[in-house]
Amino acid sequence: MNSTNLHSRIIGSGRCLPERIVSNGELAANLDTTDEWIRSRTGIGQRHIAAEGQTSSDLAFAASQQALAAAGVSAAELDLIIVATSTPDFIFPSTACLLQAKLGAKNGAAFDVQAVCSGFVYALTTADAYIRGGLARTALVVGAEVFSRILDWNDRSTAVLFGDGAGAVVLRADNAPGIEACALHADGSQAGILSVPGNVCGGKVIGSPFLQMDGQAVFKFAVRVLDEVAREVLAKANTDIEHLDWLIPHQANVRIIEATAKRLGLPSERAIVSVERHANTSAASIPLAFDEAVRDGRIRQGQRVLFEGVGGGFTWGAVLFRF
Repeated sequence: MNSTNLHSRIIGSGRCLPERIVSNGELAANLDTTDEWIRSRTGIGQRHIAAEGQTSSDLAFAASQQALAAAGVSAAELDLIIVATSTPDFIFPSTACLLQAKLGAKNGAAFDVQAVCSGFVYALTTADAYIRGGLARTALVVGAEVFSRILDWNDRSTAVLFGDGAGAVVLRADNAPGIEACALHADGSQAGILSVPGNVCGGKVIGSPFLQMDGQAVFKFAVRVLDEVAREVLAKANTDIEHLDWLIPHQANVRIIEATAKRLGLPSERAIVSVERHANTSAASIPLAFDEAVRDGRIRQGQRVLFEGVGGGFTWGAVLFRF
């Protein structure tokens, strides 16, 4: 393999969703809301909720096993594991190290990336840089979340939006192009519009342990930056929207997805949408949607796919690749 012309290719994917499904109707029984209200504003119909004691690393482990099997790669071959999560098992060690132990892998680096709903794009870009730089050959990148643990279930504005799950991909070094272009951005001055403004100090929670969001501000910000970053990575790859087969944006809200596709001039049928079944699973949403579309045959070898995410921080980014 020519080390001066290394690329990273996605060679396998997997996902894990907790068994428990919570419908809009079930939430409506305890909140001042209805199935119609939730669907009309978000496109969400249900979400998966982790069982008591089921952690991000548990979900990541199941998704990773699927991805490794699809790639035909053993855990011993991994020399890099990156987990994107905002809901780690512990303060430390990292969820990636816990996942490494569950997989029985002991080679290479393992660490977490915290960029909330942009986390998977951040992690994938980081793994791509490792492979292009010759620091890794085979990488596992996972988005895993148990957002149900940081929700105020009495808050209608946030409780209906999120779910739990994990998605994973395996990357391998190759001379043939895979990932073609990446872009990452952040604007910390916007931290207040989406946050969990609490921490643990002296064994007590200081501040709020629950997710807080200014929905209107997030919507406006998300639609603008998702349009901009998509155009940025397409320009980096010297291509345009006409040559894109699939758009997989962060699955937060169907209206954001539709508005982004419209601004890009992309037909809505070329955007992968799974938010109706999964709700917003933060860093897990993009790999969940990707694996679903690969396994049902929509995404095929040789097609061009664009991932893009936006999340608290505020962070956003995109990755363009040929599958």
